[in-house]
Amino acid sequence: MAHQQMPSSQKALMLELKSLQEEPVEGFRITLVAESDLYNWEVAIFGPPNTLYEGGYFKNGDVCISILHPPVDDPQSGELPSERWNPTQNVRTILLSVISLLNEPNTFSPANVDASVMFRKWRDSKGKDKEYAEIIRKQVLSTKVDAERDGVKVPTTLAEYCIQTKVPSHNSSSDLLYDDLYDDDIEEDDDDDDEAEAGGPPGDISADRYGDEEDSGNEES
Repeated sequence: MAHQQMPSSQKALMLELKSLQEEPVEGFRITLVAESDLYNWEVAIFGPPNTLYEGGYFKNGDVCISILHPPVDDPQSGELPSERWNPTQNVRTILLSVISLLNEPNTFSPANVDASVMFRKWRDSKGKDKEYAEIIRKQVLSTKVDAERDGVKVPTTLAEYCIQTKVPSHNSSSDLLYDDLYDDDIEEDDDDDDEAEAGGPPGDISADRYGDEEDSGNEES
């Protein structure tokens, strides 16, 4: 029976998932919606300790990040093509961009104008204006149901939030996928060597690129 080769886009995603499991990006919980579908990820954000979002477990919402926009020249956006999506971006760099956006929200180009106004009022009043803080508090409390349903313990201390652990595979099928990934690479390398010895050109392995579509970080829906 012929061995079915895994598409290069799936190989790239498999390697990224393995990397994120072994070296997690703090503040995120990353899983596949279904083990068999590498193109459908579920990403949850933990509210950082010592902030209004402490104890929150956020799975829904929109973020607006330049690197997720198509690399076209759009003068109306105020973004340069070099700031937009390019093939060097990956899941990890996108997550790091989300962290950067949460730490330093751009209130001059918000996806949610009302949230931006409330945030600026809260920030400029040094916390005296309570509207923004009260909305966040209610949002954090509402996420506890999601955390309990998913069996997730939300970190509430810096030690828990920053911990770096290797996540074990849920079952042997994941290991088999990784084994297939490396087996394919070995087979391709062997083919290249055989062709080189015969005077033929080495194989040309092209990588599929993929993009995401997301939207804005300082407001959680």
